[in-house]
Parts: sequence; C-alpha cells; structure tokens
Amino acid sequence: MSDRTRWGILSTGSIAATFAEDLRLTPDAELAAVGSRSPESAERFAARHGAARAHGSWQALADDPGVDAIYVATPHSAHYEASMLALRAGKAVLCEKPFTLAVAESEEMVRTARASGVFLMEAMWMRCIPAIRRMGELVRDGAIGDPVSVHADFGMQGPFPETSRLRDRKLGGGALYDVGIYPVTFAHLFLGAPASVQAWARMSAGGVDENTGMLLGYESGALAALSCSLLGDSARTGAVTGTLGRIDVRRDFFHPHGFTLSRGGETEEFELPYEGHGYQFEAAEVQRCLREGLTESPLVPLDETLDILRLLSQISGIIGLDYSS
Repeated sequence: MSDRTRWGILSTGSIAATFAEDLRLTPDAELAAVGSRSPESAERFAARHGAARAHGSWQALADDPGVDAIYVATPHSAHYEASMLALRAGKAVLCEKPFTLAVAESEEMVRTARASGVFLMEAMWMRCIPAIRRMGELVRDGAIGDPVSVHADFGMQGPFPETSRLRDRKLGGGALYDVGIYPVTFAHLFLGAPASVQAWARMSAGGVDENTGMLLGYESGALAALSCSLLGDSARTGAVTGTLGRIDVRRDFFHPHGFTLSRGGETEEFELPYEGHGYQFEAAEVQRCLREGLTESPLVPLDETLDILRLLSQISGIIGLDYSS
C-alpha cells in the first residue's frame, strides 16, 4: 500500500466524530469514507468531517475499494458484528475498546484476523499516548526499581438517566467496560496479569455496575487498587510505586500530557504535550504497522487485549455483571 492510509469510519456517534477530528492531525491520513445504517446520518457526518464518500450500510463501507483501514466506533454490543464484517472484507480494523463483551467473540476476531493475515488492533488509545509510552520506558529501564503497587481511578459525574447508553445493559453499559477498562489496562501495563482478583460493585436497577472497586494481587507480591464509577467525578489519577521511586500521573491519567517521577527525595517533571484529544496516536500506530507489513501492533498486542478482556470477564463474574441475556 502507499504511505497514505485511506480511513473509513464505521458509525457516526460522538467518539467517531472525535476520531475524525484527530485524524486531521495524523500525517498521511485521509478520511475516505463513513458508513452507517442510516444513509442520512452517514451523509451528515461526511459533510461535517470532510469524508469523500458516505455509505448507507456497514457492508458498503467494508466493500469500498478506496478504504484501507476501518475504525469501528459503534456501541460495545455491535463491535463483533462490525469488526468481523470488515475483517472478512480484508480491511485493517481499529476497533473501539472493549473488543467485545464476550471473550469468545474477541477470540474469534483475533483468530479470523490472524488466519487471514489482516491487521487488527483494539483502540486502547491510552497505550499510544506519548506520556504513557514514556512511563513504560522508564519503568522497564528500572527508574523506580521493581514495581510494587498501582493505583488508578476513573469516575464520572452522574446522574446518568436509565435511558443513557452508559446504563443500558443491552449496549454494554456500566462502569467496568466503559471506564474501568482504563485503570485495569493501566495496571496491566506495569504489572501484567494478576494471580488473584477481588472486586465489589453497586449494581443499578437495570443490571449494570455503577460503582466498582478492584483489588488485584500478583505473584511478585505487587498489588493494584483500582476503581471506576458512574456516580461521582473521581480524581482520575494514576500512580505506579516501585522499590526506588514513584510515578504520579495527574488528572485524566489515561491521556496525560505529563507526569512526575519521584525518587531519592527529588522530583522530575516530564511534559509531553500534544494537540487534539489524543486519538491521532492510535491512528498513527495503525498506519505505521500497515507501512511495515505488520498484522498486529507491538504497542497494543492482541494477546494482551485478550488477557485484559478475560480479566474484565472474571471481575464481571464476581460482581454479577451479565451481558449474556
């Protein structure tokens, strides 16, 4: 393929609009097309964001020969159908997090992509943010010694009405899969998969988690204390503590513009500012992989995506969160 990546966006909601805006900041990216089950919605989105073509069905977008990669921006419950359609059409796929609500469906997506040699990546944009990547480098290089704990929280101010997508169990609502996936992923970046999982949640009348706490234990002796909520605006901070120092991430730890490294009684500020919302970095990672002929991203590995989804499924079982019916 050429150095220029022709993007298609599947769905026309708010997150699709944010991605389209940040795509303007991505070198060698072109918004070629948008697809929606509503032709009118697709046409409005295309006009607003400068897409060359508007398709009135997901299949038409997947079949568009002028599209190299498709960003799947539907609600969680439709990720599997939309992603499989694009993968079977041979299109590279960047699928919003979480891949799916059922681990088996995510595993099938990965098998399909690997069997056909088609690129697939979860749109866990946090992992692509420059400050998060720099933190990972510092921890791997031993800047804080051996990690012993991770703390992270993500709470949003309610109240969200029962009609909100965030509270709709059929659309994958609840705190855990919408915002809890961020602190869980943050912990996984530095500690890997836990050996022990404890969790508690307040459940809504509609059967989704409103306020969830998680305590993860690791074979190394490390621990992670994490929380997520639809009831209150938490500090949204993150911290990684090691035997020699600590890294603190300010407000909105999942897309920070910097962080503080503390060790030996001294602190060092790291500033890594950027324009836009930060979605351009995940788009750039997809484009880099496609240029290099990779079908999986080493920055957002599929095996780790599946590990985190299995962990979310385990937590769901503990707190009684069930999307199967």
